[in-house]
Amino acid sequence: MPSPTRSTRSRTKNPGSQSALRHLNQQRIIECLLAGPSTQAELARQTGLSTATVSNIVKIMQDAGLASTEPITSSGRRALNVRLNSNGAVAVGIDFGRRHLRVVLASLSYHVIAEESVLLPLGHHAEEGIQAAVGVLDRLLADSGVERSALVGAGVGIPGPIDRRTGTVAQGAILPEWVGINILQRLEEALDLPVFVDNDANLGALSEVTWGPHSGISNLMFLKIGSGIGAGLILNGVPYYGNVGITGEIGHATIHEHGLICRCGNRGCLETIASTTTMIELLSRGEDRPLTPGDIVRKALERDSATLRVVDDAGLAVGRALGNVANLINPEVIVVGGPLAGLGELLLDPIRRGLIRHAVPVIGETTTLTMSSLGDRAEALGATALVFQHAGIRRN
Repeated sequence: MPSPTRSTRSRTKNPGSQSALRHLNQQRIIECLLAGPSTQAELARQTGLSTATVSNIVKIMQDAGLASTEPITSSGRRALNVRLNSNGAVAVGIDFGRRHLRVVLASLSYHVIAEESVLLPLGHHAEEGIQAAVGVLDRLLADSGVERSALVGAGVGIPGPIDRRTGTVAQGAILPEWVGINILQRLEEALDLPVFVDNDANLGALSEVTWGPHSGISNLMFLKIGSGIGAGLILNGVPYYGNVGITGEIGHATIHEHGLICRCGNRGCLETIASTTTMIELLSRGEDRPLTPGDIVRKALERDSATLRVVDDAGLAVGRALGNVANLINPEVIVVGGPLAGLGELLLDPIRRGLIRHAVPVIGETTTLTMSSLGDRAEALGATALVFQHAGIRRN
């Protein structure tokens, strides 16, 4: 199975400086401790560092609250056992959207240390988004007191397909300004960290089986309804990436053969009927300003008739597309996420009706359809889980 795209670029920008060398050595020790506690002598053997260097770095990590030590007896000799504290290894989760950026810092114990969400201009270019992420990360580190040396990597979600052969954003992304850019390389250069890039819907699926309530589910589908519509798949307990990494493009399933032209070039795609962009266009007519997804949720909960009709039509179309997918992969759970999650049953009910109508009866009856409990944090939380996954860490 192809793994999420990862660059192997060296991330020490100035390898000759003492601070850079100390940072690199500390990262080597942290990587060893990710597998479990070790004595200082064992750390020296594993890293190739001198015992004096290991001792000095461990002392620095203790002072920073990243590690703790306890005396033990090993082979008849007294030794110091070193273990990472919960904040001793921190993952960065970054979720880029069409108009937003969210950055999360999470600890080994799957605890959110800090997070921030900011707006991005519509049509922003990759460099704008990347620099915004760097700025937010620097602020979160300063505000939370987390040492940069504690960061083990960054997981990044992009709202569009990523060609894993090249590490580039492929045609069809919600951010067309990012298409063709080697986003992995640029992110590692800017963040100075190991980076793992994935589609945002894939990260939504990963978050549901790590941070969410579905850790025991082996076959799960995460459906994100936003400016675009995409799906992330967990099949037989692992994320499914297909041949070149472009999977879950359910937003481009044809619903009406003679429908509207989609941004992908085809007609009548699900996105032309059920995306938040389409809903906003329909419901903003006669309004003094364009509505937002939050407005759609608010107006639907207030029982506005036009909004309820648009939501119902969208839900039925989504259910029809899900029926075809469910017939193919037979998921146990389908989780719906994205900015409309606050609609709850107002959206789930028409989706469920469409699913049951178009799926084989036994599949429709045995597939659980639910709304994500992680809200708009799902993709960023999934990004942190991606980092821990590649560090060999699984949630207990």
